[in-house]
Amino acid sequence: MIKFERFELENGLRVLVHEDDSTPMAAINIVYDVGSKDEDPEKTGFAHLFEHLMFGGSENVPDFDGPLQLAGGDSNAFTNNDMTSFYDIVPAENIETAFWLESDRMMRLNFSEKSLDVQRKVVVEEFKETCLNQPYGDVWHHLMKLSYHQHPYQWPTIGKEPKHIEEAKLEDVRDFFYKYYRPNNAILSVAGNVTVQSVRELAEKWFGNIPKGNRPPRALPQELPHGKMDKMIQEKEVPLDALFIAFHMPERNHPDYFAVDLLSDVLSNGRSARFYRRLLKEQKLFNQIDAYITGHFEPGLLIIEGKPAEGVSIETAEEAIWKELEELKRKPIAETELQKLKNKIESTLVFSEMNALTKAMNLAYFELLGNAEMINDQADHYRNVTTKHLHEVANRILVRENCAELFYKAKTVE
Repeated sequence: MIKFERFELENGLRVLVHEDDSTPMAAINIVYDVGSKDEDPEKTGFAHLFEHLMFGGSENVPDFDGPLQLAGGDSNAFTNNDMTSFYDIVPAENIETAFWLESDRMMRLNFSEKSLDVQRKVVVEEFKETCLNQPYGDVWHHLMKLSYHQHPYQWPTIGKEPKHIEEAKLEDVRDFFYKYYRPNNAILSVAGNVTVQSVRELAEKWFGNIPKGNRPPRALPQELPHGKMDKMIQEKEVPLDALFIAFHMPERNHPDYFAVDLLSDVLSNGRSARFYRRLLKEQKLFNQIDAYITGHFEPGLLIIEGKPAEGVSIETAEEAIWKELEELKRKPIAETELQKLKNKIESTLVFSEMNALTKAMNLAYFELLGNAEMINDQADHYRNVTTKHLHEVANRILVRENCAELFYKAKTVE
């Protein structure tokens, strides 16, 4: 049970505080309610670009990391389709340094052609290194485009193409910042050796005078059922053939989300999971096979990916996967198998709340999702999934007209 208190500043910044005097540290997480799904289809990659720009200097601090490291702290950030998250961990007595730094870059970034040019080059190089010059590096570009025809999940966080970042103008960057990086579009969570009163005072001191913005309404196009399998075959210079199968699944707050998550574990969570035991160890059809969910806030994907063993065609491998899926849909899993998976998930949830940083991040995550109170009921949702519910969801989700398939076929080098 994670206890916390919540309050809100006049400018709309929501603040969550978890007191924990068992640690000498304190963690701060600031989550902005903006991800790649909020981008203009012709200007993608901006949310990720801003993750970099936010470390490139603000109104009063030319170097974000320097003062934090002098205070014994560390920081990092990430961006995904749904959110942008910045987090710091510092000795609790130096927490005001983190408040100062985070508030300064929320107040105003150092907008300059030089800063933009530096970060633009960094992001474009990252795009080339991870997406263009790596085997299977463009998998998310193809798979998401196959899976989403209307919804902006159809492009990955890094963007559709380097050109969108290369052509980013200073005016575009400034507009994006003042549109989304405002206190009323953010959540500040603090966990560790702090008190609610001290955090309230620091929040008012450092964030209270930042003006709120005109928070834009979110009206995203919803993905309609495709009614058929979307399929693509890529012949490329990759080490091995590979296949990816993506099934549409409900959003993060849907009651069926937890059943789909458990389904992915039935297929691929440990050495006793069906894919590993039957397809990799017994039949030796795969060198590698996995199943997982994207966990998107809005309707996401259950993804199966695998690399067939030497001498096994990708078509044979695909057929074996579908055979296992049909078996899962035909016969409900045993109660003992389901309970074992529930125990694993519950253990994972407990370990995810062991330190101040993960507590701060989880509180901010669930507050953005709808209510931070949800941090304490996740285990119950998994416990309440029955074998009957799991069977019904499997038969609804794991069907050909609800999925997209992407094959990579290795080119023969002459």
